[in-house]
Amino acid sequence: MYRKIITICILALTFSLSNGQSLANVSDKNLKPNCRCLPSEPCWPDQQQWDTLAKSLKGKLIKPRLPLSVCEKNSDSKECKLVLQNIKNPFYMQSDSGRNESQGWYGAWHNQSSSYAVEAEDTQDIVKAANFARKHNLRLVIKGAGHDYLGRSSSPDALLIWTHNMRDIEYNKHFHPQNCPKNKEYSAVTVGAGTRWLEAYNVVTNHHHQYVQGGGCTTVGAAGGFPQGGGFGSWSKQYGTGAGGIIQAEVVTADGKVVIANECQNQVLFWAIKGGGGGTYGVVTNLTLRTHKLPSHFGLISGEITTDSDKAYKKLIKEFLLFYSSKLNNEHWGEQFAFRPNDKMTIAMVTQGLAEKEALDIWQPFKKWLESQPDLHYKLKYIDIPPTQIWNYDFWHKNYPDMVIKNIGPDARDGEFWWASNTAEVSAYWYTYQSWYLPEKLFDSKNIDKTVDTFYKVSQLAPVSIQINKGLAGASKEAIELTKQTSMHPGVYDAGALAIMSYSNDKPEFDKPKMTQEIEQKVDNIYKAMNMIMALAPDAGTYANEADYFQKNWQQVFWGSNYSKLLKIKNKYDPNGLFYCHHCVGSEYWQQDGMCRK
Repeated sequence: MYRKIITICILALTFSLSNGQSLANVSDKNLKPNCRCLPSEPCWPDQQQWDTLAKSLKGKLIKPRLPLSVCEKNSDSKECKLVLQNIKNPFYMQSDSGRNESQGWYGAWHNQSSSYAVEAEDTQDIVKAANFARKHNLRLVIKGAGHDYLGRSSSPDALLIWTHNMRDIEYNKHFHPQNCPKNKEYSAVTVGAGTRWLEAYNVVTNHHHQYVQGGGCTTVGAAGGFPQGGGFGSWSKQYGTGAGGIIQAEVVTADGKVVIANECQNQVLFWAIKGGGGGTYGVVTNLTLRTHKLPSHFGLISGEITTDSDKAYKKLIKEFLLFYSSKLNNEHWGEQFAFRPNDKMTIAMVTQGLAEKEALDIWQPFKKWLESQPDLHYKLKYIDIPPTQIWNYDFWHKNYPDMVIKNIGPDARDGEFWWASNTAEVSAYWYTYQSWYLPEKLFDSKNIDKTVDTFYKVSQLAPVSIQINKGLAGASKEAIELTKQTSMHPGVYDAGALAIMSYSNDKPEFDKPKMTQEIEQKVDNIYKAMNMIMALAPDAGTYANEADYFQKNWQQVFWGSNYSKLLKIKNKYDPNGLFYCHHCVGSEYWQQDGMCRK
């Protein structure tokens, strides 16, 4: 039998040589291995090779560890108590290479430490890490703030590039992109790969009285997956997306080269980075983002509306959706409202460019209607926010202390805070997280009754949040034009909002949370509910940064008609797949753990 196999192999080799294929070409193909190297295999770098890398990095090669690992050894230790005191503090969770914002997703992933992490402080540290991973055929992972829901900020048996310490920020009123004509000049801010939005806002808004389109959560990264995956902010209907605001990027590509991408050079790479997903085409070491004149006013309107019957609730849903469509679907408004079980609606919406009286006048007809309905009960309040104070902890603590939490963890910096409403997400373990774009047409007179009926049925199964800033229908001309220069799903221009439904365990545990019958029912309800929403607009697609881990047909759902072009760019800049992440462009050619090709 063995002789027969050898004979077949010799015949195959003879045939290939007779057709002009040299032995060199045969071995060239073998240079593209099917699987990455594991620590248990001879190809894994030996200790001397790791030590050489560490020396070249001046000691910035570390071994990550999970946050609760110190408690497994001794639950009474000072280290364990420190972790438990701060495990719901997002700043603390970002200050170690082994910690992430989310701890896992049931049936999908669980936070595991990478074998080694490069604690990058500059571009050359990243070049060395990428070259080492490519040379030794290692799984490579990129982590900045670690906010990713889909487990893309860590992987076992891998080398992690951790950009947390790359947080230089420079504001430039007259930024000129490299190799662009002299008339290409922007008011801009350049942020290092590890910069958090609060840090960028402190420079741009608190000190220079400008606005930069970033995220609402203060600890999300300003140069990572947020802008590279699209990046919606509270006022995206006015200023566009984070991706649309990118003017220039410095990128370390898979071959270890450092390139500058902008509208005048490396244009296809630039386009891919602007919405085509983070951690895919290279490691972004810094981004330069467009800034805008600060608006005259910011404001917040929040509260809840309850009803006495299902009939009254349906009536409320219809009236509010019509009100939203006619008065709020424009550049002045953002954030969300939610339809919940027990015939309850909540509102947490923000405004820009409107004085308090102007904003309240817009809501007056709806409030008048509410007051005419004896079976509806509401509480709404308005907060006027001075534009220069919106990212100032002292302002919020003095006036609305329940809305913010100050960072008092180890190494805390003055003024660091997060919104109290974001605390549940810190160290959360997800059971599901789903989203879908809601085309503007769903709210017109032709479709409104079907839409109302759907959202009523959905709300009886689970809460659904309608986030109006995550859709650009009704947006300003500038927002549309900037986003059309990105690789985001084209469905975003028709979307009046993004529907989001999720369920998680927000209490950190030593072991993976279990799936109880009660939790399973809640997850099933969310899938049923989201299927109803998707049926309203089957081809609408969704926002890749906030989507289901198990999303089917994700290429089309996340990027629509842009996917084929993105895949060509991926293959051009990373032909061997050094950069892999779950449901990122090109990941369909790899197994789910990113270790072996399919």
